[in-house]
Amino acid sequence: MANSKMQYKTRQMAELLAYLQSVPGKHVTVNDICEYFRKQGISVGTTTVYRNLDRMVDQGLVARYTVDGVGSACFEYLGEHEAPASSCYHCKCEKCGKLIHLQCQEVASLGLHMAEHHGFALDPTRTVFYGICETCRSKA
Repeated sequence: MANSKMQYKTRQMAELLAYLQSVPGKHVTVNDICEYFRKQGISVGTTTVYRNLDRMVDQGLVARYTVDGVGSACFEYLGEHEAPASSCYHCKCEKCGKLIHLQCQEVASLGLHMAEHHGFALDPTRTVFYGICETCRSKA
């Protein structure tokens, strides 16, 4: 097998992969994906999207990020030869619920500090900073 990350591929998976490749570095939800397919006139069911995303996560093509454990997970295309993003954290507005994806070296440094000085490894796929976003602060 030429590429171990691409073990199983269906038409729906190919459509999903093409979409994810078209939005590099962007985090998308299953709802975002289904809405895109609907607008394109492509018939792909929600269950199929979830199933294919799970396969892609298992294959290392896509990273899954979950915030609060109750909201929708978001997904990011990593590519066939890339390692998972190591420093993608999240900020969540406590007023409007907006989720901000944060890839910042300063926050990554906090993760290193936590490991070196406190013996605790942060999980960037589940680390969330809560506060008030710029838009909500400007309304106040």
